[in-house]
Amino acid sequence: MIANPILPGFHADPSICRVPGVDGDDYYIATSTFEWWPGVRIHHSRDLVNWRHHSYAVTRTSQLDLTGHPDSAGVWAPCLSYSHGKFWLIYTDVRSTVGAFKDTHNYLITAQSIEGPWSEPVYLNSSGFDPSLFHDADGRHWLLNQQWTHWPGKHNFNGILLQEYDAEARRLVGPVKNIYAGTALGVVEGPHLYRRKGWYYLLTAEGGTYYEHAVTLARSRQIDGPYETLPGNPLMTAWRKPTDGLQRSGHASLVETAHGEWFMAHLCGRPLEWSGPNAARNNPEAGYDGLHCPLGRETALQRIHWRDDDWPELVGGHGQQPSMHIEPPQLPAHPFPAEPVRDDFDAPTLSGHLNSLRRPVDANWASLTARPGHLRLTGRESLMSLFDQSLLARRQQHFRCRVETRVDFEPESFHQMAGLTAYYNTRNHAYLHVTRDPDSQQRVVSLTVNRQGQMSGPADPVALAAGPVDLAVEFNHDTYQFQFRQDGGAWRSIGPALDTAMLSDEFATRFVNGFAESFGFTGNFIGLACQDLAGTRQTADFDYLSYEARV
Repeated sequence: MIANPILPGFHADPSICRVPGVDGDDYYIATSTFEWWPGVRIHHSRDLVNWRHHSYAVTRTSQLDLTGHPDSAGVWAPCLSYSHGKFWLIYTDVRSTVGAFKDTHNYLITAQSIEGPWSEPVYLNSSGFDPSLFHDADGRHWLLNQQWTHWPGKHNFNGILLQEYDAEARRLVGPVKNIYAGTALGVVEGPHLYRRKGWYYLLTAEGGTYYEHAVTLARSRQIDGPYETLPGNPLMTAWRKPTDGLQRSGHASLVETAHGEWFMAHLCGRPLEWSGPNAARNNPEAGYDGLHCPLGRETALQRIHWRDDDWPELVGGHGQQPSMHIEPPQLPAHPFPAEPVRDDFDAPTLSGHLNSLRRPVDANWASLTARPGHLRLTGRESLMSLFDQSLLARRQQHFRCRVETRVDFEPESFHQMAGLTAYYNTRNHAYLHVTRDPDSQQRVVSLTVNRQGQMSGPADPVALAAGPVDLAVEFNHDTYQFQFRQDGGAWRSIGPALDTAMLSDEFATRFVNGFAESFGFTGNFIGLACQDLAGTRQTADFDYLSYEARV
Protein backbone atom coordinates (compact mmCIF):
# COMPACT_ATOMS: atom_id res chain seq x y z
CA MET A 1 0.00 0.00 0.00
CA ILE A 2 0.98 3.62 -0.42
CA ALA A 3 1.25 5.12 3.07
CA ASN A 4 0.34 8.80 3.36
CA PRO A 5 1.80 11.27 3.60
CA ILE A 6 4.32 10.22 0.93
CA LEU A 7 6.39 13.35 1.68
CA PRO A 8 6.18 13.88 5.46
CA GLY A 9 7.08 17.20 7.00
CA PHE A 10 6.86 20.59 5.30
CA HIS A 11 6.22 19.72 1.61
CA ALA A 12 3.35 21.90 0.44
CA ASP A 13 1.56 22.53 -2.87
CA PRO A 14 2.73 19.41 -4.76
CA SER A 15 3.01 19.48 -8.54
CA ILE A 16 3.47 15.96 -9.93
CA CYS A 17 4.58 14.90 -13.41
CA ARG A 18 5.60 11.70 -15.24
CA VAL A 19 8.58 11.41 -17.57
CA PRO A 20 8.51 8.37 -19.90
CA GLY A 21 11.68 6.29 -20.01
CA VAL A 22 13.02 3.28 -21.87
CA ASP A 23 13.32 1.13 -18.74
CA GLY A 24 10.34 2.61 -16.89
CA ASP A 25 8.92 6.00 -16.06
CA ASP A 26 10.17 8.57 -13.60
CA TYR A 27 7.82 10.56 -11.40
CA TYR A 28 8.74 13.91 -9.90
CA ILE A 29 7.03 16.17 -7.38
CA ALA A 30 7.94 19.83 -6.92
CA THR A 31 6.89 21.56 -3.69
CA SER A 32 6.88 25.09 -2.28
CA THR A 33 9.85 26.29 -0.24
CA PHE A 34 8.72 29.82 0.77
CA GLU A 35 11.58 31.70 2.48
CA TRP A 36 13.86 28.65 2.65
CA TRP A 37 16.81 28.26 0.29
CA PRO A 38 17.43 26.64 -2.22
CA GLY A 39 14.03 27.11 -3.87
CA VAL A 40 11.58 24.50 -5.21
CA ARG A 41 12.28 21.12 -3.63
CA ILE A 42 12.03 18.13 -6.02
CA HIS A 43 11.37 14.49 -5.08
CA HIS A 44 11.71 11.42 -7.31
CA SER A 45 9.99 8.02 -7.51
CA ARG A 46 9.81 5.10 -9.93
CA ASP A 47 6.78 3.38 -8.38
CA LEU A 48 4.77 6.16 -6.61
CA VAL A 49 5.31 4.26 -3.34
CA ASN A 50 8.93 5.04 -2.53
CA TRP A 51 10.14 8.64 -2.73
CA ARG A 52 13.46 10.37 -2.12
CA HIS A 53 14.62 13.96 -2.19
CA HIS A 54 16.32 14.52 -5.52
CA SER A 55 17.33 18.14 -6.08
CA TYR A 56 16.35 21.81 -6.13
CA ALA A 57 15.52 23.92 -9.17
CA VAL A 58 16.12 27.48 -7.94
CA THR A 59 19.75 27.57 -6.84
CA ARG A 60 21.08 30.98 -7.92
CA THR A 61 20.22 34.48 -6.75
CA SER A 62 19.89 35.46 -10.41
CA GLN A 63 16.82 33.20 -10.43
CA LEU A 64 15.45 34.49 -7.12
CA ASP A 65 16.48 36.96 -4.44
CA LEU A 66 14.64 36.44 -1.16
CA THR A 67 16.61 38.97 0.87
CA GLY A 68 14.27 40.77 3.26
CA HIS A 69 11.19 38.72 2.36
CA PRO A 70 8.77 38.31 5.28
CA ASP A 71 8.03 34.96 6.89
CA SER A 72 6.01 32.58 4.68
CA ALA A 73 6.64 34.69 1.58
CA GLY A 74 9.01 33.65 -1.22
CA VAL A 75 8.37 30.61 -3.41
CA TRP A 76 4.69 29.66 -3.57
CA ALA A 77 3.13 26.76 -5.48
CA PRO A 78 5.56 25.79 -8.24
CA CYS A 79 4.32 23.89 -11.31
CA LEU A 80 6.61 21.22 -12.79
CA SER A 81 5.89 19.74 -16.22
CA TYR A 82 7.68 17.79 -18.95
CA SER A 83 6.98 18.52 -22.60
CA HIS A 84 8.84 18.86 -25.92
CA GLY A 85 11.80 16.95 -24.47
CA LYS A 86 12.49 19.28 -21.53
CA PHE A 87 11.34 20.26 -18.06
CA TRP A 88 9.36 23.43 -17.46
CA LEU A 89 9.04 24.98 -14.00
CA ILE A 90 6.93 27.97 -13.05
CA TYR A 91 7.06 29.57 -9.62
CA THR A 92 5.82 32.68 -7.82
CA ASP A 93 8.02 35.04 -5.84
CA VAL A 94 5.69 36.50 -3.20
CA ARG A 95 7.12 39.61 -1.58
CA SER A 96 4.26 40.64 0.70
CA THR A 97 1.59 38.57 2.46
CA VAL A 98 -0.53 40.80 4.72
CA GLY A 99 -3.00 43.49 3.75
CA ALA A 100 -5.04 44.37 0.68
CA PHE A 101 -2.14 44.03 -1.74
CA LYS A 102 0.00 41.08 -2.84
CA ASP A 103 3.25 41.55 -4.74
CA THR A 104 3.46 38.32 -6.71
CA HIS A 105 5.93 37.89 -9.57
CA ASN A 106 5.71 34.77 -11.75
CA TYR A 107 8.69 33.26 -13.56
CA LEU A 108 9.49 30.34 -15.87
CA ILE A 109 12.72 28.33 -15.98
CA THR A 110 13.53 25.27 -18.08
CA ALA A 111 16.07 22.44 -18.14
CA GLN A 112 16.95 19.51 -20.38
CA SER A 113 17.51 17.33 -17.29
CA ILE A 114 15.85 17.31 -13.89
CA GLU A 115 19.36 17.67 -12.43
CA GLY A 116 19.69 20.99 -14.26
CA PRO A 117 21.24 23.32 -14.93
CA TRP A 118 18.02 25.31 -14.90
CA SER A 119 17.86 28.38 -17.09
CA GLU A 120 17.72 32.01 -16.10
CA PRO A 121 14.11 33.04 -15.40
CA VAL A 122 11.65 34.41 -17.91
CA TYR A 123 9.36 36.96 -16.28
CA LEU A 124 5.69 36.22 -16.98
CA ASN A 125 3.31 38.43 -14.97
CA SER A 126 2.40 39.67 -11.49
CA SER A 127 -1.40 39.47 -11.51
CA GLY A 128 -1.63 36.68 -8.94
CA PHE A 129 0.05 33.59 -7.55
CA ASP A 130 -0.09 29.80 -8.12
CA PRO A 131 0.91 29.88 -11.81
CA SER A 132 0.64 26.73 -13.92
CA LEU A 133 1.68 25.86 -17.46
CA PHE A 134 -0.46 23.60 -19.69
CA HIS A 135 0.99 22.07 -22.86
CA ASP A 136 -1.81 21.34 -25.33
CA ALA A 137 -1.76 18.61 -27.96
CA ASP A 138 -1.50 21.19 -30.75
CA GLY A 139 1.87 22.40 -29.42
CA ARG A 140 0.58 25.59 -27.81
CA HIS A 141 1.38 26.52 -24.21
CA TRP A 142 -1.04 28.19 -21.80
CA LEU A 143 -0.39 29.98 -18.51
CA LEU A 144 -2.95 29.91 -15.73
CA ASN A 145 -2.80 31.75 -12.44
CA GLN A 146 -5.03 32.93 -9.64
CA GLN A 147 -5.99 36.59 -9.99
CA TRP A 148 -5.58 38.77 -6.91
CA THR A 149 -7.63 41.93 -6.55
CA HIS A 150 -7.38 44.62 -3.88
CA TRP A 151 -10.51 46.42 -5.10
CA PRO A 152 -12.95 47.17 -2.25
CA GLY A 153 -16.09 45.06 -2.33
CA LYS A 154 -14.53 42.28 -4.38
CA HIS A 155 -13.14 38.99 -3.13
CA ASN A 156 -9.34 39.04 -3.14
CA PHE A 157 -9.33 35.68 -4.95
CA ASN A 158 -10.89 36.89 -8.18
CA GLY A 159 -10.89 33.87 -10.48
CA ILE A 160 -8.46 31.93 -12.68
CA LEU A 161 -6.74 33.71 -15.57
CA LEU A 162 -5.68 32.09 -18.87
CA GLN A 163 -3.19 33.47 -21.42
CA GLU A 164 -1.08 31.90 -24.15
CA TYR A 165 2.70 31.61 -23.75
CA ASP A 166 4.87 31.89 -26.88
CA ALA A 167 7.87 29.63 -26.21
CA GLU A 168 9.90 31.00 -29.12
CA ALA A 169 9.34 34.63 -28.21
CA ARG A 170 9.62 33.73 -24.50
CA ARG A 171 6.67 35.91 -23.51
CA LEU A 172 2.94 35.88 -22.96
CA VAL A 173 0.82 36.74 -26.00
CA GLY A 174 -2.82 37.32 -26.81
CA PRO A 175 -5.72 38.25 -24.54
CA VAL A 176 -6.03 37.48 -20.86
CA LYS A 177 -9.30 35.78 -19.96
CA ASN A 178 -10.83 35.00 -16.58
CA ILE A 179 -12.07 31.45 -17.25
CA TYR A 180 -13.36 30.36 -13.83
CA ALA A 181 -14.74 32.27 -10.87
CA GLY A 182 -14.79 29.28 -8.53
CA THR A 183 -17.69 28.11 -6.37
CA ALA A 184 -19.37 29.11 -3.13
CA LEU A 185 -16.40 27.54 -1.29
CA GLY A 186 -14.44 30.66 -2.24
CA VAL A 187 -10.69 31.41 -2.31
CA VAL A 188 -10.18 29.81 -5.73
CA GLU A 189 -6.47 29.25 -6.44
CA GLY A 190 -3.93 26.58 -7.43
CA PRO A 191 -5.10 25.93 -11.02
CA HIS A 192 -3.90 22.98 -13.12
CA LEU A 193 -5.28 22.07 -16.55
CA TYR A 194 -5.55 18.59 -18.10
CA ARG A 195 -7.03 17.17 -21.31
CA ARG A 196 -8.83 13.82 -21.55
CA LYS A 197 -11.29 12.47 -24.12
CA GLY A 198 -11.93 15.87 -25.64
CA TRP A 199 -12.52 17.59 -22.31
CA TYR A 200 -10.37 20.24 -20.64
CA TYR A 201 -10.35 19.61 -16.89
CA LEU A 202 -9.55 22.53 -14.59
CA LEU A 203 -8.39 21.42 -11.15
CA THR A 204 -8.31 24.16 -8.51
CA ALA A 205 -7.99 24.61 -4.76
CA GLU A 206 -10.70 26.36 -2.75
CA GLY A 207 -11.69 27.14 0.82
CA GLY A 208 -8.28 28.41 1.96
CA THR A 209 -5.27 26.32 2.88
CA TYR A 210 -6.34 25.58 6.46
CA TYR A 211 -9.03 23.15 7.61
CA GLU A 212 -11.65 24.34 5.09
CA HIS A 213 -9.35 23.41 2.19
CA ALA A 214 -10.79 21.51 -0.79
CA VAL A 215 -10.12 20.35 -4.35
CA THR A 216 -12.58 21.67 -6.92
CA LEU A 217 -12.91 20.35 -10.48
CA ALA A 218 -14.56 21.82 -13.56
CA ARG A 219 -14.53 20.92 -17.25
CA SER A 220 -15.14 22.41 -20.68
CA ARG A 221 -14.92 21.43 -24.35
CA GLN A 222 -13.04 24.69 -25.00
CA ILE A 223 -9.85 25.68 -23.25
CA ASP A 224 -11.19 29.14 -22.44
CA GLY A 225 -14.53 27.85 -21.17
CA PRO A 226 -17.24 28.08 -20.13
CA TYR A 227 -16.38 25.58 -17.38
CA GLU A 228 -18.96 23.37 -15.67
CA THR A 229 -18.24 22.46 -12.04
CA LEU A 230 -18.24 18.81 -10.95
CA PRO A 231 -21.73 17.83 -9.73
CA GLY A 232 -21.53 17.31 -5.99
CA ASN A 233 -18.25 19.24 -5.85
CA PRO A 234 -15.72 19.27 -4.17
CA LEU A 235 -13.74 16.38 -5.56
CA MET A 236 -11.94 16.12 -2.19
CA THR A 237 -12.07 17.78 1.22
CA ALA A 238 -11.54 16.84 4.85
CA TRP A 239 -13.46 19.84 6.21
CA ARG A 240 -15.79 18.71 9.00
CA LYS A 241 -15.30 15.08 7.98
CA PRO A 242 -14.03 12.26 10.23
CA THR A 243 -10.92 11.29 8.28
CA ASP A 244 -8.34 8.70 9.34
CA GLY A 245 -5.69 11.33 10.01
CA LEU A 246 -5.40 13.69 7.04
CA GLN A 247 -6.86 17.19 7.36
CA ARG A 248 -6.33 20.51 5.54
CA SER A 249 -6.49 18.53 2.27
CA GLY A 250 -6.44 20.44 -1.00
CA HIS A 251 -4.18 22.07 -3.62
CA ALA A 252 -3.77 19.05 -5.89
CA SER A 253 -2.35 17.93 -9.21
CA LEU A 254 -2.98 14.83 -11.35
CA VAL A 255 -0.77 12.24 -13.05
CA GLU A 256 -1.53 9.26 -15.29
CA THR A 257 0.70 6.17 -15.37
CA ALA A 258 1.63 4.33 -18.56
CA HIS A 259 -1.02 1.74 -17.62
CA GLY A 260 -3.78 4.35 -17.54
CA GLU A 261 -4.03 4.58 -13.75
CA TRP A 262 -4.65 8.06 -12.35
CA PHE A 263 -3.40 9.52 -9.08
CA MET A 264 -3.77 12.87 -7.37
CA ALA A 265 -1.02 14.45 -5.28
CA HIS A 266 -2.31 16.94 -2.71
CA LEU A 267 -1.24 18.84 0.34
CA CYS A 268 -2.54 17.85 3.76
CA GLY A 269 -1.86 18.28 7.46
CA ARG A 270 -1.89 15.88 10.39
CA PRO A 271 -3.19 17.88 13.35
CA LEU A 272 -2.48 17.35 17.02
CA GLU A 273 -4.63 18.71 19.83
CA TRP A 274 -3.16 21.39 22.03
CA SER A 275 -2.86 20.29 25.64
CA GLY A 276 -0.88 20.77 28.79
CA PRO A 277 -0.31 23.77 31.05
CA ASN A 278 2.08 25.41 28.56
CA ALA A 279 -0.14 24.96 25.49
CA ALA A 280 -0.02 27.92 23.15
CA ARG A 281 -3.53 29.08 22.34
CA ASN A 282 -4.58 30.59 19.06
CA ASN A 283 -7.29 33.18 18.56
CA PRO A 284 -10.62 31.31 18.26
CA GLU A 285 -11.46 33.60 15.32
CA ALA A 286 -9.20 31.36 13.24
CA GLY A 287 -11.85 28.63 13.46
CA TYR A 288 -9.55 25.79 14.46
CA ASP A 289 -8.59 26.60 18.01
CA GLY A 290 -7.28 23.44 19.65
CA LEU A 291 -5.55 21.95 16.58
CA HIS A 292 -2.05 22.39 15.23
CA CYS A 293 0.18 20.75 12.61
CA PRO A 294 3.82 21.18 13.73
CA LEU A 295 5.06 19.16 10.73
CA GLY A 296 3.44 21.69 8.44
CA ARG A 297 1.60 21.01 5.21
CA GLU A 298 2.66 17.66 3.81
CA THR A 299 2.12 15.80 0.51
CA ALA A 300 -0.21 12.81 0.11
CA LEU A 301 -1.40 10.72 -2.83
CA GLN A 302 -4.91 9.51 -3.68
CA ARG A 303 -6.13 7.14 -6.37
CA ILE A 304 -8.58 8.53 -8.95
CA HIS A 305 -11.29 6.60 -10.84
CA TRP A 306 -12.99 7.94 -13.98
CA ARG A 307 -16.70 7.25 -14.12
CA ASP A 308 -18.67 6.46 -17.26
CA ASP A 309 -19.79 10.10 -17.46
CA ASP A 310 -16.11 11.16 -17.63
CA TRP A 311 -16.10 12.77 -14.20
CA PRO A 312 -13.46 11.59 -11.70
CA GLU A 313 -13.93 10.43 -8.11
CA LEU A 314 -11.68 9.39 -5.25
CA VAL A 315 -11.05 5.67 -4.71
CA GLY A 316 -10.83 4.28 -1.20
CA GLY A 317 -14.33 4.07 0.22
CA HIS A 318 -14.36 7.50 1.86
CA GLY A 319 -16.17 9.49 -0.82
CA GLN A 320 -14.66 12.99 -0.82
CA GLN A 321 -12.35 12.22 2.08
CA PRO A 322 -8.63 11.48 1.66
CA SER A 323 -7.25 8.14 2.81
CA MET A 324 -4.09 7.34 4.75
CA HIS A 325 -3.48 4.14 2.76
CA ILE A 326 -4.25 3.54 -0.91
CA GLU A 327 -3.64 0.75 -3.41
CA PRO A 328 -0.36 1.22 -5.32
CA PRO A 329 -0.13 1.31 -9.13
CA GLN A 330 0.85 -1.60 -11.37
CA LEU A 331 4.53 -0.69 -11.32
CA PRO A 332 7.62 -2.66 -10.25
CA ALA A 333 8.68 -1.86 -6.70
CA HIS A 334 11.61 0.53 -6.57
CA PRO A 335 12.80 1.24 -3.02
CA PHE A 336 15.70 3.60 -2.34
CA PRO A 337 18.56 3.00 0.13
CA ALA A 338 17.86 4.14 3.67
CA GLU A 339 19.34 7.51 4.52
CA PRO A 340 21.94 7.73 7.29
CA VAL A 341 20.80 8.94 10.67
CA ARG A 342 23.97 10.93 11.29
CA ASP A 343 25.80 13.52 9.18
CA ASP A 344 29.46 13.84 10.21
CA PHE A 345 30.10 16.65 7.75
CA ASP A 346 32.72 14.58 5.93
CA ALA A 347 31.20 15.03 2.46
CA PRO A 348 32.45 17.81 0.15
CA THR A 349 28.97 19.36 -0.01
CA LEU A 350 26.12 19.86 2.41
CA SER A 351 23.26 17.39 2.64
CA GLY A 352 20.26 18.24 0.48
CA HIS A 353 18.14 18.13 3.63
CA LEU A 354 19.87 21.23 5.03
CA ASN A 355 18.39 24.58 4.08
CA SER A 356 19.28 28.19 4.78
CA LEU A 357 17.02 31.20 5.09
CA ARG A 358 16.54 33.62 2.16
CA ARG A 359 20.16 33.50 0.98
CA PRO A 360 22.35 30.75 -0.51
CA VAL A 361 24.99 29.05 1.58
CA ASP A 362 28.46 30.39 0.83
CA ALA A 363 31.95 30.16 2.31
CA ASN A 364 31.55 33.61 3.80
CA TRP A 365 29.54 32.09 6.65
CA ALA A 366 29.45 28.27 6.28
CA SER A 367 32.42 26.02 5.56
CA LEU A 368 33.07 22.27 5.44
CA THR A 369 36.81 22.78 4.80
CA ALA A 370 37.92 25.30 7.44
CA ARG A 371 38.05 22.43 9.95
CA PRO A 372 37.74 19.05 8.20
CA GLY A 373 35.00 16.83 9.60
CA HIS A 374 33.13 19.84 10.97
CA LEU A 375 30.67 22.44 9.80
CA ARG A 376 31.99 25.89 10.68
CA LEU A 377 29.41 28.65 10.97
CA THR A 378 30.42 32.30 11.21
CA GLY A 379 28.23 34.37 13.48
CA ARG A 380 26.06 37.01 11.87
CA GLU A 381 22.59 38.40 12.64
CA SER A 382 19.93 37.22 15.08
CA LEU A 383 17.34 34.52 14.48
CA MET A 384 14.80 37.32 13.94
CA SER A 385 16.68 38.79 10.99
CA LEU A 386 15.20 38.80 7.46
CA PHE A 387 18.64 39.23 5.94
CA ASP A 388 21.88 37.54 7.07
CA GLN A 389 21.29 34.55 9.31
CA SER A 390 23.90 31.85 9.84
CA LEU A 391 21.39 29.03 10.15
CA LEU A 392 21.32 25.60 8.50
CA ALA A 393 18.26 23.51 9.32
CA ARG A 394 16.31 20.45 8.26
CA ARG A 395 12.60 19.68 8.31
CA GLN A 396 11.03 17.87 11.24
CA GLN A 397 9.36 14.89 9.54
CA HIS A 398 8.21 12.77 12.48
CA PHE A 399 6.08 13.56 15.51
CA ARG A 400 8.58 11.65 17.64
CA CYS A 401 12.25 12.20 16.87
CA ARG A 402 15.56 13.14 18.46
CA VAL A 403 18.17 15.54 17.07
CA GLU A 404 21.69 15.83 18.45
CA THR A 405 24.82 17.84 17.69
CA ARG A 406 28.18 18.72 19.23
CA VAL A 407 29.40 22.30 19.15
CA ASP A 408 32.87 23.65 19.84
CA PHE A 409 32.41 27.35 20.57
CA GLU A 410 34.27 29.86 22.71
CA PRO A 411 32.18 33.05 22.95
CA GLU A 412 33.86 36.21 24.16
CA SER A 413 30.65 37.97 25.21
CA PHE A 414 26.88 37.54 25.47
CA HIS A 415 26.65 38.99 21.95
CA GLN A 416 27.94 35.67 20.62
CA MET A 417 25.79 32.53 20.56
CA ALA A 418 25.85 29.15 18.84
CA GLY A 419 23.69 26.07 19.22
CA LEU A 420 20.58 24.11 18.28
CA THR A 421 17.20 25.62 17.41
CA ALA A 422 13.64 24.44 16.83
CA TYR A 423 12.65 27.05 14.30
CA TYR A 424 9.28 27.85 12.73
CA ASN A 425 9.97 31.46 11.73
CA THR A 426 11.59 34.68 12.94
CA ARG A 427 8.86 35.21 15.54
CA ASN A 428 8.40 31.63 16.78
CA HIS A 429 11.38 29.49 17.76
CA ALA A 430 13.29 28.04 20.69
CA TYR A 431 17.08 28.18 20.91
CA LEU A 432 19.48 26.15 23.07
CA HIS A 433 22.85 27.85 22.77
CA VAL A 434 26.29 28.34 24.24
CA THR A 435 27.06 31.96 25.16
CA ARG A 436 28.75 34.10 27.82
CA ASP A 437 26.82 35.28 30.89
CA PRO A 438 26.95 39.12 30.92
CA ASP A 439 27.24 39.28 34.72
CA SER A 440 29.45 36.35 35.77
CA GLN A 441 31.32 36.24 32.42
CA GLN A 442 31.13 32.44 32.61
CA ARG A 443 30.57 30.37 29.51
CA VAL A 444 27.05 28.97 29.85
CA VAL A 445 24.42 26.96 28.04
CA SER A 446 21.12 28.78 27.88
CA LEU A 447 17.60 28.33 26.45
CA THR A 448 15.54 31.18 25.04
CA VAL A 449 12.01 30.91 23.64
CA ASN A 450 10.44 33.33 21.17
CA ARG A 451 6.63 33.29 20.89
CA GLN A 452 4.99 35.77 18.53
CA GLY A 453 8.13 37.89 18.71
CA GLN A 454 8.23 38.01 22.51
CA MET A 455 11.38 36.42 23.93
CA SER A 456 11.45 34.65 27.28
CA GLY A 457 14.51 33.29 29.04
CA PRO A 458 17.27 32.62 29.34
CA ALA A 459 16.06 29.63 31.33
CA ASP A 460 18.47 28.95 34.20
CA PRO A 461 21.81 29.33 32.39
CA VAL A 462 24.17 26.51 33.38
CA ALA A 463 27.92 27.08 33.68
CA LEU A 464 30.05 24.90 31.39
CA ALA A 465 33.47 23.34 31.68
CA ALA A 466 35.97 23.91 28.90
CA GLY A 467 35.55 21.99 25.66
CA PRO A 468 32.79 20.96 23.25
CA VAL A 469 29.16 20.69 24.33
CA ASP A 470 26.57 18.16 23.19
CA LEU A 471 23.12 19.59 22.52
CA ALA A 472 19.88 17.72 21.82
CA VAL A 473 16.17 18.23 21.35
CA GLU A 474 13.63 15.42 21.60
CA PHE A 475 10.11 15.72 20.17
CA ASN A 476 7.39 13.64 21.77
CA HIS A 477 4.17 14.24 19.87
CA ASP A 478 2.89 17.59 21.24
CA THR A 479 5.89 18.55 23.40
CA TYR A 480 9.64 18.86 22.98
CA GLN A 481 12.51 18.99 25.45
CA PHE A 482 16.03 20.42 25.08
CA GLN A 483 19.02 18.67 26.70
CA PHE A 484 22.79 19.07 26.99
CA ARG A 485 25.87 17.24 28.29
CA GLN A 486 29.66 17.41 28.32
CA ASP A 487 32.44 14.79 28.15
CA GLY A 488 30.07 11.90 27.52
CA GLY A 489 28.20 12.42 30.77
CA ALA A 490 24.50 11.96 31.37
CA TRP A 491 22.08 14.11 29.40
CA ARG A 492 20.53 16.94 31.43
CA SER A 493 17.23 18.61 30.57
CA ILE A 494 17.21 22.39 30.44
CA GLY A 495 14.06 24.47 30.67
CA PRO A 496 10.53 23.08 30.66
CA ALA A 497 8.98 20.75 28.10
CA LEU A 498 7.70 23.12 25.41
CA ASP A 499 4.55 22.74 23.33
CA THR A 500 4.89 22.05 19.61
CA ALA A 501 1.85 24.25 18.94
CA MET A 502 4.13 27.30 18.88
CA LEU A 503 5.95 25.75 15.89
CA SER A 504 2.85 25.47 13.71
CA ASP A 505 1.03 27.35 10.95
CA GLU A 506 -1.99 27.66 13.19
CA PHE A 507 -0.09 29.51 15.91
CA ALA A 508 1.80 31.73 13.47
CA THR A 509 -1.45 32.80 11.79
CA ARG A 510 -3.01 35.54 13.91
CA PHE A 511 -6.48 37.02 13.46
CA VAL A 512 -7.67 40.37 14.81
CA ASN A 513 -11.28 41.42 14.25
CA GLY A 514 -11.65 38.87 11.48
CA PHE A 515 -8.52 39.91 9.59
CA ALA A 516 -5.19 38.06 9.55
CA GLU A 517 -2.29 40.17 10.78
CA SER A 518 0.20 37.36 10.08
CA PHE A 519 0.26 34.06 8.19
CA GLY A 520 2.07 30.75 8.56
CA PHE A 521 2.45 28.31 5.68
CA THR A 522 5.59 26.26 6.41
CA GLY A 523 6.52 23.86 9.22
CA ASN A 524 9.08 23.26 11.93
CA PHE A 525 12.80 23.05 11.14
CA ILE A 526 15.57 21.91 13.48
CA GLY A 527 18.91 23.54 12.86
CA LEU A 528 22.38 24.72 13.74
CA ALA A 529 22.93 28.42 14.22
CA CYS A 530 25.59 30.97 15.15
CA GLN A 531 25.22 34.68 15.95
CA ASP A 532 27.69 37.47 16.56
CA LEU A 533 25.62 40.55 17.32
CA ALA A 534 28.80 42.57 17.93
CA GLY A 535 29.81 42.03 14.30
CA THR A 536 33.20 40.45 15.05
CA ARG A 537 32.32 37.23 13.15
CA GLN A 538 33.10 34.68 15.84
CA THR A 539 32.93 31.09 14.53
CA ALA A 540 31.44 27.85 15.89
CA ASP A 541 32.39 24.32 14.80
CA PHE A 542 29.71 21.60 14.69
CA ASP A 543 31.04 18.03 14.70
CA TYR A 544 27.89 16.27 13.51
CA LEU A 545 24.11 16.45 13.21
CA SER A 546 21.94 13.40 13.80
CA TYR A 547 18.21 13.00 13.20
CA GLU A 548 16.63 9.83 14.56
CA ALA A 549 12.95 9.00 14.15
CA ARG A 550 11.33 7.43 17.20
CA VAL A 551 8.42 4.98 17.17
